[in-house]
This record gives sequence, structure tokens and C-alpha cells, in this order.
Amino acid sequence: MSLPLIVFLIVFVLIFVLRMPIPLGLMTACCFYFIFRGSGIETVGQQTLTTFYTNYTIIAVPLFIFAANVMNSGKITDKIFDFALGFVGRFKGGLGHVNVLASLVFAGMTGSAIADASGLGKMEIESMKNEGYDAGFSCAITAASAVIGPIFPPSIPMVIYAMYSGASVGALFLGGMVPAILLAIALMAYIMFVAHKRNYPISQKMGLKKFLFSTLTAIPALLTPIILLAGIYTGVMTPTEAGAVAGFYALLVSFFVYRVMGWKDLWNILKETVKGVGTCSLMIGAAACINYIAAREQVSMAIRNFILNTTNNPYVFLLIVNIAILILGMFIDTSVIQSVFVPLMIPIATALGIDLLHFGLVCVFNMMVGLCTPPFGMLLFITSGVSNTPLKDVIKEILLPMGAMLLVLIIITYIPDVVLFLPRIFMGYGG
Repeated sequence: MSLPLIVFLIVFVLIFVLRMPIPLGLMTACCFYFIFRGSGIETVGQQTLTTFYTNYTIIAVPLFIFAANVMNSGKITDKIFDFALGFVGRFKGGLGHVNVLASLVFAGMTGSAIADASGLGKMEIESMKNEGYDAGFSCAITAASAVIGPIFPPSIPMVIYAMYSGASVGALFLGGMVPAILLAIALMAYIMFVAHKRNYPISQKMGLKKFLFSTLTAIPALLTPIILLAGIYTGVMTPTEAGAVAGFYALLVSFFVYRVMGWKDLWNILKETVKGVGTCSLMIGAAACINYIAAREQVSMAIRNFILNTTNNPYVFLLIVNIAILILGMFIDTSVIQSVFVPLMIPIATALGIDLLHFGLVCVFNMMVGLCTPPFGMLLFITSGVSNTPLKDVIKEILLPMGAMLLVLIIITYIPDVVLFLPRIFMGYGG
């Protein structure tokens, strides 16, 4: 191991110990590597710019971030909540089911777990607490259901994975549909069990007239995923163009249909989008440098040889990857896992004959579970913060929903057709 690589690893560890901002910390580690290697630190900028200027797919990321911010700020969440309440509110533990269904619908508009938990989630938790649900349970279900966001299309993590792997964004989007629906079903089954055990209430039934009104009102918002997916799979637009269409359509709905957004709101949304894109861009740029360092120091080859010498069984490899991501997710931000760990595993998956579309869905699903894993799951902190609920109460209640998530993870890991059959049917996918 060379001295520059040793220095890089030391700084890499220190950024987590010192709790530095992750993108800045990773860039700093890369700078130290190039300085000790005798290269100019301009190499960091060169590697970063090469990543952005040579990849058309990555343009979709800021577009979907913008669309998510518009959806979250345009009070569209109210329409989605009322729509879901009319469908499943009448069952035992109704607001828990509403929570999951609303997240599934919202997922088709934003592709962001954070947007779901911080926007729609606040309304869901307050409604559940007002009807007598335990605060910890309300937060845990909100965090668990928010995981659906990046799994059901569109999905920002899938776009980033496509950039690293070369997999089709459209196929990844299709592949995420069934796992997302399976997760929603698993969470609803858990909610039904807990609702009967704790005698949680049935929400007030919505009359037919009110239900029809809430459904009609929600239709403009519900059309978002239909427009996106139809455009992509008919070949009318690429996933990147679909991101632009999503943002524009969200603006039209918020400004002219629901009339809940003004120019001041748009300005705030643009500022939030720039912040989000800046953080994401630094993260991807740092990842490009790290991947360059890993290739130059033959780290990727060393890891590949080690794993292939340990096992050549693809199912054992998937088990190793799942366990590694689950452990890393307890302590490290998922963006680091996706940008640093997953790219190192992609060549090994290819060598073992694992379909990259299947592998991508397994990794993305597992990383989203990491958003709920104690002690540092981001969704736990968000739901705790927006509801003023003690974090320990949320952690206590999240353990069983995590069991439901892990069950679905096992299914999609070892039954690849769960992920692949929709891309095969609609796109003729032959991977």
C-alpha cells in the first residue's frame, strides 16, 4: 500500500470521526492523496468535471430534485393525503394504511425519501397522533413508508446508479415497481396486526361525494408518474427529459391548477434546489476522484480478487453485499455507500454473472433500509424532529417494520424475476 493511499485512508476515516460535511471531507481526502503523490490538486477538479461533462444521464438528478421540491412546497401533499384517506382510511388502523398509500403515490412524483418524510410525513404523523396512535409508532411507520420513495419510479438513487453501471434508467425504474408495491403490502400487513393488537381506531368514513371530490382534485397530481413513465417507455422522451417535464408539470399544477404557489415560493424552491444540487454534485465529484484513486492504486482489483477467491457463488456474494450495506448503513450516510462502496462491487457482480439491473435494485433497496437503521438512520431523525418525538421511542418502534423491509429485500435478492419481469415485458429487456 503506497504512502499516498495510506494518507487518503487516514483522512477518509478522520472526516467521519470529526463529523465534517461528507462531500467536503471526501474532496479533502482526495486532495491529500494527490498532494502526497506529487500531482497538482487540479486533478480533483479535472476528474470531477470529466464526470459531469461526459454523462448525459446525471442531468436528470437536479431536475428530479427540483420536481420534488415543487411537489413538497405546492401543498400537493394535502391532495394526496385526502385521496389516500378515502381509499384505505376505513380499515382498522386506517391512518397507518393512509400513510403507506400516500407515500407510494408521492413516490411516483418525487423519488425522494427525504421529501416524503419531511413534507408529507409531518402531516401524517400529526393526523395519527390526533387520532390516538402512539407517537413512536406514527414516526416509525412514516420513516418506513418514506423508504418507498426512491424505490418506486422516478428515483434519484437509480439515476446515479445508472451513471456508475451503465444500466438503463428506464429499466431500473420499471424494475423498482414491484419491490415498492411489495414493501407497501408488507408494511400494511404489519400495521393491520399492530392496529388490532393495540386497538387503533378506524378513521371516519368518507362519504361518496367527498371521496369523489378528493379523487378528482388529486387527479392532476396523480397524473405525474403516468406522464413520466408513459413518456419514457413509449420512447417520446429520455429519463433526463422526463425530469424536465416533471418539474415543468409540477409548476403548472401548483401555479394554475391548485393555485397554491407564488413567485416568492418559486424563488425559495430554486434556492433549495441549488443547495441540494450543490451537495449532490460535490458528492458525485468526490466519488469520481475516489473511483479514479481506487483504479490507479488497483484497490478495485484487489477487492475483486479477494472476493472471487473467497467465493464464486453469486448468491453468497449478494449475501455479503447485503450484510455490508446494512452494517455501513447504520453508521454512514447512504450517499457515501452509493458513491464509494457500490461502484467497487459492480465489476465483481459482472464477473459473477449477476444482472446489473437486479444488482442495482438490491443495492438501492438496501441503502434505503439504511435510512431507517439505528443509530444514525436519517429518516429516524427527520420524523423525530418534525413531530418532537423522543428518538428512543422511534427507534423502539422501527425494529419490526425493518423486519418487513428485510423480508422484501430477501425476496428481491434471491428471486431476480421479481425485479426483472416488468422490464422484460415492457422493454424486451434481455439482461
